[in-house]
Amino acid sequence: MTRKKLILLPVAALFFSSVVFAADLPGKGVDVHPVQSTLPEESFQTELINRALEKLGYDVKPTEEVDYNVAYTAIAAGDATYMAVNWEPLQKDMYNAAGGDNKFYREGSYITGAAQGYLIDKKTADKYHITDISQLKDPKIAKLFDANGDGKADLAGCNPGWVCGQVIDAQIKAYGLSSTVQQNQGNYSAIIADTMTRYKSGKPVLYFTWTPYWVSDELKPGKDVVWLTVPFSVTPGSQKNEDTALPNGKNYGFKPNNEHVVANKEWAAKNPAAAKLFAIVKLPLADVNAQNQRMHEGESSAADIQRHVDGWIKAHQATFDGWIKQAKAAVR
Repeated sequence: MTRKKLILLPVAALFFSSVVFAADLPGKGVDVHPVQSTLPEESFQTELINRALEKLGYDVKPTEEVDYNVAYTAIAAGDATYMAVNWEPLQKDMYNAAGGDNKFYREGSYITGAAQGYLIDKKTADKYHITDISQLKDPKIAKLFDANGDGKADLAGCNPGWVCGQVIDAQIKAYGLSSTVQQNQGNYSAIIADTMTRYKSGKPVLYFTWTPYWVSDELKPGKDVVWLTVPFSVTPGSQKNEDTALPNGKNYGFKPNNEHVVANKEWAAKNPAAAKLFAIVKLPLADVNAQNQRMHEGESSAADIQRHVDGWIKAHQATFDGWIKQAKAAVR
């Protein structure tokens, strides 16, 4: 073997090892700036993806909590990288207003079958035969849910700025409930905590909620509470006149939603490993409900949530490893 060949061998080996290393850590040297809503219960699904991104070598910065509309604007502008909880179709107008498919990368469904709607305690529903929210047009029925003495039913509603609050307002007006029902808005976590206190004291409760969220683990539909139907579909904005009835004919006022990962489109194009990850991740709705319940019971610190992520990965190691393997393969 000549001296020239001997010199070239280490160089070739170095080149080969750097290619392998790049494939093993396709995100090395790339920053990720995640955002999520101010709802703490969305941290679990965000941190699970963050953990997978770190496994791919990305430098994941601390997740910033912002309002949904700010999250969409920031991602579209490239000031943030991704959000794990894009509700479709509920947040369709927010998504489109910030640039839609021209600005966002969105492939696959992270969580499917997320339900939303109105519930009341089963005891009151059975006693007064309440099955539809339009029955609260009767002042006597509405007064059952009056928590502040103004004669109107107090409906635990959404944070200001959330699309669900706009839908609730539109439905209250359309169903002729403006004089008998008041949507209470503010910090949802605080409002629903008051609702729980009222329920535990044996008083009637009326509230909006969604899944995945801990409320439906605490107050189980069919056992503790019941879903209320609506008399007809009412959806504001671009979804106006959209039919929200289910295949079985029941109409709860909201179509079942899927939750997607949305990322800055330009960033995703430059990072095929992350883009592939965003497209393939799947998280069972029941798993999020269970984790949210643990948060409600006191395991709500940042360290607790990281421990929950550790536990989920350990229990689903083959699934998690499969995500990483497929994501790495996207760059080869």
